[in-house]
Amino acid sequence: LLALLVLYSYNTNANLLKREDFHDQFFRFVKMGIDINHKYDRKVKRTKPKSEDVYLALLVKLYRFLARRTQAKFNRIILKRLFMSKINRPPISIARIVRFMKKPGREGRISVIVGTVTDDQRIWEIPKLTICALRVTERARSRILKAGGEIITFDELALRSPTGKGTVLMQGRRNAREAVRHFGLAPGVPHSHTKPYVRSKGRKFERARGRRRSCGYKK
Repeated sequence: LLALLVLYSYNTNANLLKREDFHDQFFRFVKMGIDINHKYDRKVKRTKPKSEDVYLALLVKLYRFLARRTQAKFNRIILKRLFMSKINRPPISIARIVRFMKKPGREGRISVIVGTVTDDQRIWEIPKLTICALRVTERARSRILKAGGEIITFDELALRSPTGKGTVLMQGRRNAREAVRHFGLAPGVPHSHTKPYVRSKGRKFERARGRRRSCGYKK
């Protein structure tokens, strides 16, 4: 505005500038700003658990300290998983733990699960296991202890292995939920294996064209 007033006082009626010259002289004093795109400013990730469980909050406090002071990737992963929702912390069965621990080089290590350990009746014999988990079901606990195994908490794990040495970190399948079967291509389109949302499964439900040979074709 000051530059505009100076130019206006300098250019009298007898000495008027052309419009282009006036524009060039005026914008010598004005600098354009940068239009920053704020589309990606919001970071959508958890920095603390949504649960109000005081014991979980204490574990977060412990592993936040360990992640900062030890520089171990193991502690950073544990801290991240403590923040997660229940959908992203699926349960894992004893059978899957046994299968993972049978791999070479894993004998005598501690199985670490940030979630729930459940029983699996399809497996008859359980080897001696040392398991660290947020929760172990009653039947799974009795079977592990009966086999001579041990169940420890995450604060005990922090004392035994502050950097995660001698542990095997594992988790359950996140896509094992029934809801995941409905995700993907629409049911009925080519190459789709998506489960449809059907009221019921029987003779009278979604058995029309493409479902039986008497109505067009059978897929």
